[in-house]
Amino acid sequence: MLDAPIPLQDPDLLDAYSTAVTQAASRAAPAVVHVAIEGARGRGSGSGVVVAPDGLVLTNRHVVAGATRIELTTTEGARFAARLLGDDPDTDLALLRAESDAALPVAQLGDSAALRVGQVAVAIGNPLGFSSTVTAGVVSALGRSLAGRGGRPIEDLIQTDAALNPGNSGGALVDTQGRVIGISTAMIGGAQGLCFAVAANTARLVLGHLVRFGRVRRAVLGLTGQREAVPRRFARAHGLAQATALLVGEVVKGGPADRAGLERGDLLVSIGGQVVAGVDDLLRWLTGERVGQPAEAVVLRRGDLRRRQVVPAER
Repeated sequence: MLDAPIPLQDPDLLDAYSTAVTQAASRAAPAVVHVAIEGARGRGSGSGVVVAPDGLVLTNRHVVAGATRIELTTTEGARFAARLLGDDPDTDLALLRAESDAALPVAQLGDSAALRVGQVAVAIGNPLGFSSTVTAGVVSALGRSLAGRGGRPIEDLIQTDAALNPGNSGGALVDTQGRVIGISTAMIGGAQGLCFAVAANTARLVLGHLVRFGRVRRAVLGLTGQREAVPRRFARAHGLAQATALLVGEVVKGGPADRAGLERGDLLVSIGGQVVAGVDDLLRWLTGERVGQPAEAVVLRRGDLRRRQVVPAER
């Protein structure tokens, strides 16, 4: 007869969880700043994440939109003026430069492609003006799409149930190692635990463009989508090694994807020879250099593998 399993001790589990969250917060919180703005429409505030010791700060575009004056406050109470280097409406991200000679604590950008649904996520920000607030939850879903303030969909969002409130926008969503896995951007009012962050890999891409050019030049296909598992029987039948692909949602009428014959419900598995495991892969591929350049899109449609020539346009 098998021995009965030893019951798990709740205090031990709680201690391990508490330790993980505490360590994550202590590593990342010093790099999360309060962002206060003044503009023609009055005052506002949010959060930001220091991503370089020379004062580069990622935040949300909607936090600093229309600002004539921006001020940052660290967890230790130091205050600095900041200026806007550039923003990107398509991801609701903005890049600031703190006007300070002092080296600021820096948060490490993690690899959001390695995230798994169910792993612990810790949100750090300044909700409703309460500085350095920490909430914790899990990664609820990956590759979400959400309508932005201008009507454009924000792609490759991380969904979490770590509580976010007004003022958290632009703050950090981190893993248990304190690495930034997302920049908090939105919550759905009236819902329970429906909060979103721009994935770190997308933020890293936008950061690079804003530093170099002050804007993000993009190619587009004219579709929305989210990460979806590739059915195993189809993967075996077509020799596909990838576990996930991009499930096509809306297809813009007359856009590049529509002209190429892509349809809602297609699983986009590769484009231009690059595997597409999710939205982040497609966004990284759609650089400015792709505009007007034909590429082969490979999709799974009702179990069949189909190839289409698509010509990305410039947004």
